[in-house]
Amino acid sequence: MNKAKRIGMVVMSAAVAAVGIATFAACGGDDVTGKYTANDGTEITSNTVTVYMPSPTDLDDDLKAGFEKAYPGMTVNLWTGTTGEITAKLEAEAANPQADVIVLASWSDGLSMKEDGQIVSYKPANYDKMGDAMVDDDYMLYGTSASAVGVIYNTKSFPNGLNADWADFGTAAYANYAMEIPDPTKSGACKDFVAGFSTGVENGDAIMQSWVDNGLKNGGGNNPAIEAVKSGEYDVLIAGVDYNAYSAIADGESINFYYPKSGTVINPRPAMIMKTAPHMDAAKLFMDYLLSEEAQEMVADYYLIPGRTDVPCKGRTTIDEIPTYKTDWTAMMGVASEKAQWLGDAIAEKE
Repeated sequence: MNKAKRIGMVVMSAAVAAVGIATFAACGGDDVTGKYTANDGTEITSNTVTVYMPSPTDLDDDLKAGFEKAYPGMTVNLWTGTTGEITAKLEAEAANPQADVIVLASWSDGLSMKEDGQIVSYKPANYDKMGDAMVDDDYMLYGTSASAVGVIYNTKSFPNGLNADWADFGTAAYANYAMEIPDPTKSGACKDFVAGFSTGVENGDAIMQSWVDNGLKNGGGNNPAIEAVKSGEYDVLIAGVDYNAYSAIADGESINFYYPKSGTVINPRPAMIMKTAPHMDAAKLFMDYLLSEEAQEMVADYYLIPGRTDVPCKGRTTIDEIPTYKTDWTAMMGVASEKAQWLGDAIAEKE
């Protein structure tokens, strides 16, 4: 699909979503006045909250259902998409904001929104139970979940396993394997990885270029990228998100996963309240719910790392067991979009 057509579809879908939201609002709903109070004492009068979230979509649906059950009379207008699609939707709606709360799979994108003055500060219930790296200093970004990227490979292609480090994939030993990477302009986790690799790894850009020179392809979003490894279309997925891999392995798929020994990026997935939120009161209540024990248990059920330190991971590597290289989030924020576009363009030029 060409770029102009893709942008047109994003704008059109945003317009359709806006019409749907406006239609719902016109229909009224339950009166929740006096029923609920946010953690800062704000009385809830809005009965609806509009939330944009990335995958896993089943988790998004569970969080919506859980919130509506916990707060009868409240309704979540949920829109799901990749981090790139969410940020494009926000841009398309700039003249008529719709979102109250957004969740991204990229901490660097969240920091950029903070720098641009798009989000507000709030201390939800249980904010003091979050890990230190899961909250920014101004209480605007809350990593209600986190993930890391690694290498996902088809076990039929590597029956004896695989433990190559990042730089190895640019060598002749892997020239005959079909390799892909999630599109860093769509996948927030991959975008943060590319930014971290560029700023935190010696010769990071040159190593990524060596992957491209060795035939690396653009796998699209995280979900189609892992599907292509499951099917055997690709042998290796570089910078695949871990929660997708753990889920597929649990389902018996012919894949395996590991974190290269030189390290990776652990990226908190920030939940934020928009400064332009039409339902600011309900946005605060939804943030309270995201940090609740119930919601954090849901996060763990989908093989993500919970943001709260008192809610353990389930069926996956814990945050302390993941090897990492040095990450400078300020430096990463400054180059993330540029490096994501650079890598995508470099792959496209080779095709």
